[in-house]
Amino acid sequence: MNPVLKAKNILLDPFFDLSIDYLCVAGYDGYFKRINPAFVKFLGYSEDELYSKPIHNFIYEEDRNLTALQREGLVKNRPLVNFENRYVCKSGELVWLHWTSIPLKEEQLVYAIAKDITHKKNMESERISHVARLSKMNQQLKRLNYTTSHDLRSPVNNLLSLVDMIDCKSGKEEENRRILDYIKQSALGLKSSLNSYVDALKENESETVGLVKVCLREVFEKVQKSISSLIKNSNAKFCVDFSGMESVYFNMAYMESIFLNLITNSIKYMRPDVSPEIKIISFQEKGEGILTFSDNGLGFDMDKVGGLIFSLNQRFHDTKDSKGVGLFLVHSHVTSLGGTIDVDSKVNEGTTFTIKFKS
Repeated sequence: MNPVLKAKNILLDPFFDLSIDYLCVAGYDGYFKRINPAFVKFLGYSEDELYSKPIHNFIYEEDRNLTALQREGLVKNRPLVNFENRYVCKSGELVWLHWTSIPLKEEQLVYAIAKDITHKKNMESERISHVARLSKMNQQLKRLNYTTSHDLRSPVNNLLSLVDMIDCKSGKEEENRRILDYIKQSALGLKSSLNSYVDALKENESETVGLVKVCLREVFEKVQKSISSLIKNSNAKFCVDFSGMESVYFNMAYMESIFLNLITNSIKYMRPDVSPEIKIISFQEKGEGILTFSDNGLGFDMDKVGGLIFSLNQRFHDTKDSKGVGLFLVHSHVTSLGGTIDVDSKVNEGTTFTIKFKS
């Protein structure tokens, strides 16, 4: 052996064999030519197994194409730095390796050093998971904030309207007692809604949305009481039929918000010459729970606004009380629990919302 090469071997063998980093020499043919003991131990295969199979056999399948592209660069005499891929240990464990590789074209060899970065990658994955979780919680809290501030306006307006109806003149005691009873019912409904929002806030903190068996008629009657003055003043008529599906597993606060927003929208966007007629029907079809809300109001030009109906801060009618939030909330409540909502509408012919619940 050439004395110079022999001297190099004497100097490098202990470094190669005793290094705690993972060192290897690979041929341009795609096989390991030499692997240090630390790398052998880390991967868990015998030296015979590592030398007898192509290197790509040990690489995680999803990373093989990317690794092959990088290998093409090495064969073209381009060093490889800061490259990461996954190997499959003999135990089946996936490990992340960070590579620095130098090609020697005249020898048709690649000299490489790898570091185990599995722990770092797991921490990154955990961090991304936490960020995603926090982002989801933020969106839920944002939606809850919209829901609370938006949905309480109608019950509060109902209370104010009832208070204005009180007449302090003598002889009005019986009528005033009746109005005060309405105020009490509306206040109790408002209290119940606030309690529901507090419960929803607690659910956000626990990262879960509570599902219960929701009785649709009970929700309808509760919402109806909370906006009794609005309904009375508009002369709204209801046709409800929950016989086809009396209840559904859903979030109670979300369902109350859906009923409140769709009913108040039907009244808010009524035609000036026609009293609002609102139909609410539930039924089962092909194993799916379906709830429909229909009215005879102003309707929408679906060709113009169909894709924007459920977007935030969108207004389609010149109504001063419109905030562009209600339908956004309805859509969020339904889709966040795996359901879908569709709309069919024509100008001056009314609107129908069809909600399909996740089975």
